Amino acid sequence: MTMKPVALNHPALAVRGAMHVVQTPTSLKAWRLPAWTWAQSPDPSVDLMVGMTSGVRLCFTTNAEALCLKVLETGLQLAGTPRRPVTFELYVDGQQQGSAEAVAGHTIVVDPKGPSFAPGASSDISFKALRPGLKAIELWLPQSAQVEVLGLSLSQDAEILPSPEPSSLRWAHYGSSISHGMEAKGPSWTWPAVAARKLGFELMNIGLAGQCQLDGFVARSLRDGPFDAISLEVGINIIGADTMRRRVFASALHSFLDTIREGKPDIPLLVISPIFCPLLETRTGPLMRDSLASYGTTERPHSVADGALTLVEGRAIIADVVARRQKAGDANLSYLDGLSLFGAADEGDLPDHLHPNAVGQERMGQRFAAHKWLKYQA
Repeated sequence: MTMKPVALNHPALAVRGAMHVVQTPTSLKAWRLPAWTWAQSPDPSVDLMVGMTSGVRLCFTTNAEALCLKVLETGLQLAGTPRRPVTFELYVDGQQQGSAEAVAGHTIVVDPKGPSFAPGASSDISFKALRPGLKAIELWLPQSAQVEVLGLSLSQDAEILPSPEPSSLRWAHYGSSISHGMEAKGPSWTWPAVAARKLGFELMNIGLAGQCQLDGFVARSLRDGPFDAISLEVGINIIGADTMRRRVFASALHSFLDTIREGKPDIPLLVISPIFCPLLETRTGPLMRDSLASYGTTERPHSVADGALTLVEGRAIIADVVARRQKAGDANLSYLDGLSLFGAADEGDLPDHLHPNAVGQERMGQRFAAHKWLKYQA
């Protein structure tokens, strides 16, 4: 089939689920935090996760019966294991029509001796046999890689028009690797994506694997962003990396919430405590990989006395912070126990003892959607 190229800065091509986008005729790249935050990034790992496209979609309307993306992805691999799948998914008029995997691009290899970079090449991602006529296209970029789109082609003589601006509730969600969702079967199957689809929300996913540390630049991004509701899945990275003690954690969470409320005093705001993690329920961090496939902890007999946190303590602190703020007058602040999304009974879907697998991710999304945290939610 003869294809025609479309400029990647075409005005009909919208990028949703990103806070910063660079578009030229021949290149498109998206980040999930604003560009000004880069100067405040404390670690290259933050930059890596912000550049991964969990929840990012390319949206337009077309009558094309085939389309092709040229992409150069930067994927992630734990040494000795396969590279994480880099999956693109196509939705047509709100229904999934197909998926395709990119395998040729760059790879960052994570090894106990230090990371390395394996260069790769661009590849083509094609979707064919689309139904005739105008249709709304939503291309989900992979949740487990950074992606530079180098080309978009449509079948010859096809039109490209803007998709209607979404009128649904704009929901921003901040969290850890559990919200980032690399273990999901595809980018539209992370638990926030599943929940957003079921609830009819417009998703901005700021799940940052390993990097949910209540950073001020994230709070300011949420404060200033165009969001109607915000949720925060907090605690697991802080406790798992042992980055805060009991005294500091509550104060840091208060400050994070204060910053959001400076710009959004009345929107619904939900704080979610950690889901079940057998390694940290009654033991302190830090977590360490005991193999390439699972995690373990180091015995620290005096850590609790020194103020280090377990998940049991962390959940109690988070619940107390929310209760204090509710008592002080924040009627639109809510708390959700993470165990209601993924508890001890779900441990069979926690193969590395920390991250829910694809089945667990989907179940979490369904459970979250059933939780009526918005007062006007049906």
